[in-house]
Amino acid sequence: MLFSNKNTDDKNDNFVKVSALLIHAAKIDENYSEKEEEIIKKTLLEIGANSNDLNKIIEKGKQAEENSNQILTFTKEVKSMEEKKKIKIIESLWTIIYSNNEADIYETGLMRRLAGLLYIDSKLMGDIKERIKNKNS
Repeated sequence: MLFSNKNTDDKNDNFVKVSALLIHAAKIDENYSEKEEEIIKKTLLEIGANSNDLNKIIEKGKQAEENSNQILTFTKEVKSMEEKKKIKIIESLWTIIYSNNEADIYETGLMRRLAGLLYIDSKLMGDIKERIKNKNS
């Protein structure tokens, strides 16, 4: 039993890091909305977070994002994920950014940095961006 709780805590810690990255993207335009938080929750569930732990994960993610001055801590977790989940997170990041129908220079700068940090091909990043942008317009 002790080990299963530890595994749950470790797994939740990974989700906290992912949520912190998503929260960072949502807050970069200084307008963190309820709509953006719903996108974050949906993403966490889609990549395997337990719905019972969701609010705790989000709260810890907010704390981690506020207490960090760099995104490297959060990107390490995403970088090690399977490609399908990594793509889902990139889609969610663009969905968060375009949730207000526009992307500012800080948001697009963040995504350029993330493409490099997460080893996402620029063509794939652009394709995802255009798909999300068109879906939201």
